[in-house]
Amino acid sequence: MLIIMFSFFAEFAFWDEFESRFNFIAVDYLVYTFEVINNINQSYPLPWLISGMVLLTLLVTFIFYKKRIFQQSFKTDTPFASRLLITGTVVLGALLGVLFIPNSWADGPHNRYQNELSKAGIYSFFSAFRNNELNYYDFYAKEPEATTFSTVRADLQEPNAAFLDNGYNIRRQIDSAGVVQKPNVILVTIESFSADFMGHFGNTQHLTPILDELADSAVLFTNMYATGTRTVRGMEALTMCVPPTPGNSIVRRSDNQGLFTVGSVFKNAGYSRSFFYGGDGYFDNMNNFFGSNGFDITDKGGRFEPGDHFTGARSIIDDKDIHFANAWGICDEDLYDAVIREADARYAKQQPFFDFVMTTSNHRPFTYPAKKIDIPSGSGREGAVKYTDYAIGEFLKKVRTKPWFNNTVIIFVADHCASSAGKNEINVSKYHIPCIIYNLKNNTRAVIEKQCSQIDMFATLFGLLNWQYGSNWYGKNVLSPTFQPRAYVATYQKLGYLQRDSLVTLSPNQQIATSIWNAKTDEQQAIKNDPQLSQKAIAAYQSAYYLYKNGGMKE
Repeated sequence: MLIIMFSFFAEFAFWDEFESRFNFIAVDYLVYTFEVINNINQSYPLPWLISGMVLLTLLVTFIFYKKRIFQQSFKTDTPFASRLLITGTVVLGALLGVLFIPNSWADGPHNRYQNELSKAGIYSFFSAFRNNELNYYDFYAKEPEATTFSTVRADLQEPNAAFLDNGYNIRRQIDSAGVVQKPNVILVTIESFSADFMGHFGNTQHLTPILDELADSAVLFTNMYATGTRTVRGMEALTMCVPPTPGNSIVRRSDNQGLFTVGSVFKNAGYSRSFFYGGDGYFDNMNNFFGSNGFDITDKGGRFEPGDHFTGARSIIDDKDIHFANAWGICDEDLYDAVIREADARYAKQQPFFDFVMTTSNHRPFTYPAKKIDIPSGSGREGAVKYTDYAIGEFLKKVRTKPWFNNTVIIFVADHCASSAGKNEINVSKYHIPCIIYNLKNNTRAVIEKQCSQIDMFATLFGLLNWQYGSNWYGKNVLSPTFQPRAYVATYQKLGYLQRDSLVTLSPNQQIATSIWNAKTDEQQAIKNDPQLSQKAIAAYQSAYYLYKNGGMKE
């Protein structure tokens, strides 16, 4: 009875956070009990909630007892054969349901809220548990492999790019005629940071004065979209520069060692590569992913799991350097201090460096050091956003005094938006993120209004730096005159291809749907499928899946 009560009311809390029934996130979070239990404990009044569950359970049990329901159940004279028939029928019905009734039967064609409300939470949980990785060829519309790669290669062809091989691959050499610049690069990936938090995108709450000021003196992407709705999707897009494959992010999968990543390009250029995380990098398999792909790890630590097998070195942030922490890790200020200490050490050794920094402060329970901003800690998302911005300001004050600052490019980009649910299965506005490239040589300022994806960010940066490098990416230089606006926006099962205002959505059961997206009203109107646009969507997602499953994404 207690389990039934608890799961019922837990759905309300889960919906409040994710606007969804139990899904892949619930399955993933069940694995990481330390972070989740602490997060829940810091976000909700657990003593009151648990007491309420216990009292309600006792009340129901007492009513059942008084009505002699238990006595009728346990002291019945029903023959064994009858009981066996009843039990067998129930068990058989359950098995048939699990094996032959997919949760997708609850999905209609339009309103995502209706789809989620029509499902059962517990059934959704086990459905997600069984389907956390989807075989593209089994579930999605597909084309002949030759057609797929022909389409993708035609899309990736640029005047300064030459494919290295024929056939089913996208490896190519990117050339540049300009003067090569080789600055240090610090990529700050900001947790759950929607574009509409910033004044540049219409927010009137003045939550991000630092980033808004920064945007006026840097390269600002105003029309960039995240590929997914979770941190590991953002990491996948920013490191591998590929469209998302259905199911789990590659960061979370087993065969993700020795991949061709952004780190591969920096390694070939003589850079050291490091991953910084404010929590325990065991979470979401981050340490294994980065440590197995050439990065050294710096995180808060907390445990060394038997499954942590990677080649990169791991450093734990010392307790004396931690001034505030919550369930998800140390505050952003402490994390940035760790980045600065390591940058100082590399500079002393005359070692150029690339850092991938993942923040945590803009995450429930939205707590941060007291008296830093004018919004009390733990009061909600707005305070966390404002503290995140404040911490960036403190970070920049410190790095501007460093001898390595003048030769260091700093990038601020979101991993995903703060929420992703809406009226549609893929709510495009919930993927819109900010991206700022700061401190380029000669104080380059630009506003890039072209529609693009997270996967295009590094190709654009390397274009600005005039690098010549090998690429195995789907990402392209947005500033190239031949760049065609498009973005990849996906959930775990729905794969979206956005080209200007046309959205193609690939769904399981080989379904293809096309709609026109009105950016002003954030509404979608279904239209007839465009074969050419559908082919582009299929080619991108199918070829990405093929490359991953067949070793084509390896170095």
